[in-house]
Amino acid sequence: MSLTNSTPLSFRADGTPASSIRKLASVANEAKTRGIKVYHLNIGQPDLKTPQRFYAEVRRFAERTIAYAPSEGYPGVVEAWEDYYQQCNIPFDKEDIIVTTGGSEAIIFSLMTIADPGDEVIIFEPLYTNYITFACMTSVTPVPVQTYLKDGFHLPSDEVIEKKITEKTKAIIVCNPSNPTGTVYSHKELQRIAELAKKHNLFIIADEVYREIVFEKKAISIMEFEEIHDRIIVVDSVSKRFNICGARIGCVASKNKKVMENVLKFAQGRLSSPTLEQLAVVPLLQKYRKYTDPMVKEYKKRRDAAVKVLGTIPGVEFFKPEGAFYLIAKLPIENAEYFCRWLLEEFHDKKETIMFAPAEGFYKTKGAGKKEIRIAFVLGVKQLTRAMEILKIALEEYK
Repeated sequence: MSLTNSTPLSFRADGTPASSIRKLASVANEAKTRGIKVYHLNIGQPDLKTPQRFYAEVRRFAERTIAYAPSEGYPGVVEAWEDYYQQCNIPFDKEDIIVTTGGSEAIIFSLMTIADPGDEVIIFEPLYTNYITFACMTSVTPVPVQTYLKDGFHLPSDEVIEKKITEKTKAIIVCNPSNPTGTVYSHKELQRIAELAKKHNLFIIADEVYREIVFEKKAISIMEFEEIHDRIIVVDSVSKRFNICGARIGCVASKNKKVMENVLKFAQGRLSSPTLEQLAVVPLLQKYRKYTDPMVKEYKKRRDAAVKVLGTIPGVEFFKPEGAFYLIAKLPIENAEYFCRWLLEEFHDKKETIMFAPAEGFYKTKGAGKKEIRIAFVLGVKQLTRAMEILKIALEEYK
């Protein structure tokens, strides 16, 4: 009996690229079976401890059944988000917030609410690679606007951006601070985005999940521009803020009542976000700086340690990140994916090697980022320094 099925799959499935962050995972696992220690700098999974208060809140749950939560989130959880935003001087009220299953669902709900199949959204690249996945899932067309290492990945001119805006454009997605570049946009840059959205009648989907992780300057929320509040949809998450990526709790927030009424429909369709995790994040949101302040100090140490070694490697170009915990580095090679694979398959230094994410997957523009890698600062200073030293040795040998 043949199990071959020639029935075609959907264009969404066929058009969705494999994750550039995880595509070499099997190769890394094979290296480990050969006794090679792999320093994982490819994925934004923090190694920092989850707050004990989170576990304590989970253990406090005493109901005999784990029931569905309200689709919009438990009232106490929504109030905790409101409290958090008030502390950040971001003017969201309870009715402006819907709890989601992570920031990913928040982005998907936002796209489904504002755009139809075939509509376009402007995205600045290098971009968070899953934006492309979410666009494929929602049948929205991502239109890239490229930024460059020589400019610190800051925004290009209005003229460059406007060339990509068409009658099909529905929104501009802004990730600030940026994954994968670590760029923190200035007030002037965000003002320009606000003015473009107003001029061309667009929404702004603002991904602000790394809001607290900034080093030399404060990250400005797009919500500072009150005149476009009805055009703004903020997507947020507790994952990186509290080192609880697996908890899958985020939110959509907007002053636009029509947007929120329709986001709620999608939230009702998926029934609820995780019950225990929702309840457990309440005290973390209420006293967020207790957790984020020491975390930011640690990431700054890691950033400084990484760039100290990178700066000694001949031919490596990079922009010192202003926020988040990522860095894009251009290497003196022709193909970063081949190099990343070689690191895992053929190279080691004293039985140790490194795993990076090839940066080509963080671009929609074909061929862009081919010589670049993304480095995630998800190991301690000592391990991160050793990993950068291994990179230096590897590049010398690769030549």
